[in-house]
Amino acid sequence: MDEIIKYFPDLSKEQIEQFTALGEGYKEWNNKINVISRKDIDMVYIHHILHSLSIAKVMPFKAGTQVLDIGTGGGLPGLPLAIMFPDSDFLLVDSIAKKIKVVQELTEKLKLKNVQSKQIRAEEVKEQFDFIVCRAVKKLAVLYGWTGKLIHKNHMNSLNNGYLLLKGGDLTEEIAEHGQKVTLYPLTDFFDVEHFNEKYVLYMKKR
Repeated sequence: MDEIIKYFPDLSKEQIEQFTALGEGYKEWNNKINVISRKDIDMVYIHHILHSLSIAKVMPFKAGTQVLDIGTGGGLPGLPLAIMFPDSDFLLVDSIAKKIKVVQELTEKLKLKNVQSKQIRAEEVKEQFDFIVCRAVKKLAVLYGWTGKLIHKNHMNSLNNGYLLLKGGDLTEEIAEHGQKVTLYPLTDFFDVEHFNEKYVLYMKKR
């Protein structure tokens, strides 16, 4: 938890309590189902919560922003972002029921009023959003084919509506295959953490 406070020193007391409870909640749930890799659970604050919050370094969502987290798993990156931006609205979706159950239980535990969650596939979502976020779910071309219609055109943030994706490794081929301009933000620009070498926030606006 110290790392979260280090890189986000302006957190309120309530947010600090929520982030603390989130990490503890993941550890509790991991004893029941494999929400996070068991070998990685001790690093939940750095490898998962701080990783999710790298999106906040790229895009500080304005009040009223609507965000869709697809393939959320146990609520990443959606739940950390919802704590960070309590005046924005988040829909977290995943096709696996037990993972959405974890999201729903954690949402209630943290008393988050700005989060909804559904057991649904991304291509079945009907609403529209300002941004879509996710952690390395599918290749860009596939992801855009599923969800491009879900991003509306009325911009209200410093970046045009689009995608904010957490990805890693050499993305040259994947970006070339998709053929759309993207911007890569290296996480090491934000955090002095070796684990984040060759990891990025990838931003892609709606066509």
